[in-house]
Amino acid sequence: MIEAGSREYKEISFSLALGSFLVFCNLYFFQPLLPMLSEHYQVSVLKVNWVLAAGTFALALSLVPWAILSEIIGRVRVIQISLVMIPVVGLGYLMADSFIVIVVLRAMMGIALAGFASVAVAYMAEELSPKALSLAVGVYISANSLGGISGRIAGGALTEYVGLDLALITLAVVSAAGGWYVITVLPKQRQFIPRKVSVITHLRSAINHCRDRTLLLAMLIGGLNFALFVNLYSVVGFRLSEAPFSLPVSLASMIFLCYLCGTYTSTLSGKWVNRYSAESGMVLGACILTLGMFVAIGNNYAAIIIGLGLISAGAFFTHSIAYGWVSRYAKQAKASATALYLMHYYIGGSIGGFYLLQCWQSYQWSGVVIGALILVMLILYCVRQLSHQRLRADVSSPCAN
Repeated sequence: MIEAGSREYKEISFSLALGSFLVFCNLYFFQPLLPMLSEHYQVSVLKVNWVLAAGTFALALSLVPWAILSEIIGRVRVIQISLVMIPVVGLGYLMADSFIVIVVLRAMMGIALAGFASVAVAYMAEELSPKALSLAVGVYISANSLGGISGRIAGGALTEYVGLDLALITLAVVSAAGGWYVITVLPKQRQFIPRKVSVITHLRSAINHCRDRTLLLAMLIGGLNFALFVNLYSVVGFRLSEAPFSLPVSLASMIFLCYLCGTYTSTLSGKWVNRYSAESGMVLGACILTLGMFVAIGNNYAAIIIGLGLISAGAFFTHSIAYGWVSRYAKQAKASATALYLMHYYIGGSIGGFYLLQCWQSYQWSGVVIGALILVMLILYCVRQLSHQRLRADVSSPCAN
C-alpha cells in the first residue's frame, strides 16, 4: 500500500484532485446563471432548476453503471474515458438553441462526469494505506470545492463580460488540457484485480451494500447534506438577484468564494476522524451548517457572506467524513460502494433543489430555514442510528457479501 508523503502518493493525490476540480467546474458552471436563464427563456424558478438538476440527476444514475464497468476494465480506463468525454460534450453547448436542448446537454454532461466521480475514491482506497486515504480524500474533497468555486465564478463573470459561447469554449479547452495531464501522470493500479463476472453479480454487490445499515446510513447522510448545501446557494442566488440587492450575475456569483471555508474544513476532516470519531464530526458539521442558515437571515451582505461561509464549512466537513466512511468500510466492490454514496448524494442535490426553491417561492428565506431544519434533523437522526449500528456491528467486516 502507498503511504502518505511518497512520490506516488503525491502523484495520485494531485492528479485526482485536478480531475475532481475539472469535474466540478463543469458540473456547476451554469448554477449562477439560473436567474438569467429564467428571465431569458421565460421559465419559472422551479423549471429553470432543471438546468442544474439534469446534470446532477444524470450523474447520480450513471455512477453505478460506470462503477460496474470499472470492475471489469479497471478504474484508470474509466477515468480516461470520462476525461475525454467532458470537453467533447462541453463544446456541444455551443449548438444549444433552446431551453430543452440545454437541459438535455446538461444530462449528457452528467453522464460524462459520472465516470471520473464514480471511481476516483475507489482507486485511492485500493492503492493507499488507511491513513494516506483519509488525508487524500480530504484533499480530493477540497478540490471539489475549488472546482465548484471556479466553475461558478467563471460561469457568472465570463458570461457577463465575454459572452456565454466564449466562456464555454474556455471551459472546454481547460478541461481538455487538465484531462490530458491527469491521464499522463496518474499511476497504473497495482492492487486492482479485474472481476470478469456478470453484470448481475455487480448489481448484487451494490444491493448488498444498500442492505448494510452502516453504509446505507452514511449514504443517506451524504444525500441529505448535499440537498441542503448546494441548493441553499441556488436560493441565495435568486435572493441576491432580487430587490433590495438586485446584483448582476457577475457579482452574485462571487458568493461562491465562500466555498473556500469548505475547502479548508475538508482538509481537517481526516485529522478529526483519526483523533476523534466520525459520528461526532458529522454532528459538528451539521451544527455549523445550521448556525450559518440562521446567520444568513440578516438582510445584509455581511450576514449572507458569513452565513454561507459557515454553511460551506459544515457541509464539506460532514461530506468528507461520510464519503471516507463508505470508502473505508466497504471491503469489496469499493467502486460500487462509493458510486452508491455519490448516487444518494446527487439525487439528494437534485430533489433538494425543487424542495428548497419551493420554500423560497412560498415563504422567502424564513421558509427556507424551516424547510432546511427538517433535513438537518433527519441528518442528526441518521448519525444517531449510525452510532448505534457501530456499537452492534463488527466494523472489521461491515459488508454483507
